[in-house]
Amino acid sequence: MLTAERAHLDRAADCLTEMRAATERITDAGVDAWASERLGAARADRLRSLAHDPDVPPFFGRTDAGPAGDGETFHIGRRHVRDAAGDPVVIDWRAPMSRPFYQASAADPQGLARRRRFGFAAGELTSYEDEFLTDGEAPLQAPGALSLLRQEIERPRSGPMRDIVATIQPDQDDIVRAPLAESICVQGAPGTGKTAVGLHRAAYLLYTHGGQLARTGVLVVGPNRAFLRYIEQVLPTLGEVDVDQSTVADLTARVPVRAVDDPAVAVLKGDVRMATVLHRALWNGICKPADSVQVTLAGRRYRVPEQRLRRYVDDLRRAGAATADDQQVVHYAAGRERLAMAVAEDARRQKEAGGGSPTDAETRRAARSREVRAFCDAVWPAVDAAGLVAALFSDSGRLARAARGVLTDEEQALLHWPVAPRSARASRWTEADAVLVDEVAGMLERTPGYGHVVVDEAQDLSPMQCRAVARRLAAGSLTVLGDLAQATSPWSAADWSHTLAGLGRPDTAVRPLTRGYRVPGEVLDFANRLLPLIAPGLPAATAVRRDPGALRLHPVSSLAGPLADVVDELAAAEGSTGVVCADAAVPEVVAMLTAAGLPVEALTDDGRAPGRISVVPAGLVKGLEFDHVVVVEPAAIVAAEPRGLHRLYVVLTRAVSSLVVLHRGELPELLAA
Repeated sequence: MLTAERAHLDRAADCLTEMRAATERITDAGVDAWASERLGAARADRLRSLAHDPDVPPFFGRTDAGPAGDGETFHIGRRHVRDAAGDPVVIDWRAPMSRPFYQASAADPQGLARRRRFGFAAGELTSYEDEFLTDGEAPLQAPGALSLLRQEIERPRSGPMRDIVATIQPDQDDIVRAPLAESICVQGAPGTGKTAVGLHRAAYLLYTHGGQLARTGVLVVGPNRAFLRYIEQVLPTLGEVDVDQSTVADLTARVPVRAVDDPAVAVLKGDVRMATVLHRALWNGICKPADSVQVTLAGRRYRVPEQRLRRYVDDLRRAGAATADDQQVVHYAAGRERLAMAVAEDARRQKEAGGGSPTDAETRRAARSREVRAFCDAVWPAVDAAGLVAALFSDSGRLARAARGVLTDEEQALLHWPVAPRSARASRWTEADAVLVDEVAGMLERTPGYGHVVVDEAQDLSPMQCRAVARRLAAGSLTVLGDLAQATSPWSAADWSHTLAGLGRPDTAVRPLTRGYRVPGEVLDFANRLLPLIAPGLPAATAVRRDPGALRLHPVSSLAGPLADVVDELAAAEGSTGVVCADAAVPEVVAMLTAAGLPVEALTDDGRAPGRISVVPAGLVKGLEFDHVVVVEPAAIVAAEPRGLHRLYVVLTRAVSSLVVLHRGELPELLAA
């Protein structure tokens, strides 16, 4: 049996090689330059999706249909593989006929008699494990196969996150295959695979709705660049290469960020009330016409009276949003252009009433004339987004008018810049300012949207950041991923309703994932002691596997020696090791380990891949996983920020195999119990 499966593996690999060769043989018919460019791009995308990775076998599972397993047999893999005749050799995991592989059970076999999982080592098929789904059959294993599902889940890792197509569980599969039109919020406890589920849903939607999403695109939003670096290979491994991945900071990078806000100021700038303040500051800059306008059209001048000019301005202004929360019918910049055309059309009607017949081109030239432009500049001035925010924060009177009844005097004082910058470009912008500038830019002109957006660690988004993401969503759907227990930002909410409303999808269903597949039960139980305080009422995660040696607590009198000993021990094992400490302690910890001769480096937010042994600031560890985690001084992590216990909960749940806690001071009370 193992020999036959190896033969099928070789056949699948040969067919995949031929598929790549066939793609390379596609020739350019030379119709025109545009067609040649599109053909070249399509061929390059196809070749990238078929790229060969010797460590990723063509298939990982098999289904046997029929009451006795005598029906059709399908091998399930990461992408569809066909032979020269076009017959399937491997079925894409996203295809409808692959779903029973993930959903079938003894209680509901879904037409299957047997499910087979394969074990691989260095690309070689080494074992298989059968699960019979009909009565009277016993599991069958080839030599060396011992719970291949668990082995795959626990397999040590170094470097980026891997896909989970071989281990997707029924509750995860339900979310992955949710319809494109349905927005979903996944409340996922640590180790439940919520990030992987979100990425696999993106891959599934691209497979199922490729034509539609090829036009509108898919966006993945992560909390920082280190996280994006960690997940960047998941979708390409699944054959999906045309997905944009970004942080909110990168999405809103309209100004150079050179400063950091005080926490109180950052919280205020992230408050949804700022949208109303900015909306007023923009639209209140429109003035009422104070005189008529002379418009030159086809060599003659026509007078547009003040009364009609006021009506045009009022109508267009009403077509803009009445408040910042309303759907804008006309964006500010488009309203300015429509106003110019309205004035030119008035002159056109006057000429037609006198028997003339001006052309459309003449009317458009009239709308661009010096007189009409001067009128628009006076009553509906052109606005630069960064310039408006800088002017608002620099002028206390203008800020007071825009914030009247919305912000208190004390809050306005927090926003005011005591010294006006020489220019908007010269301002010392912060990340929160950049989000505000992006808000204004979205009022000026429509922000291009995506067909589907995946937002990870969404529990930490400020209301204004939620609005920034919502502008990129347009009419598409949303996958929100997060865990309220891991909420570390100062604006984090106690439930998902505010975040979902801010993202523009208040009716989104919240689907919980509480079965932890990655984190050992001993580690989860330890971290879960914090839940009654940090997230009362939130269900605790339960682990599907346990390991008595997964958790070790080490009180020490000094760090240097014990820390080096523990890291050296873990580094000798297979997989990655993350040494997590308070952000301010990173240089000291790196120095300790370097002095002991250990090859370590600090993880930074510049997108560089971590090494096998990384010193990780607690502020960057969210969303990451390591085979082994050493937590240094939990009390210092807690003391470093207002929501320090939430941060510690994140830190304690990053381990896949083992967690070691080194502490000189006392553990937090709930953990010391």
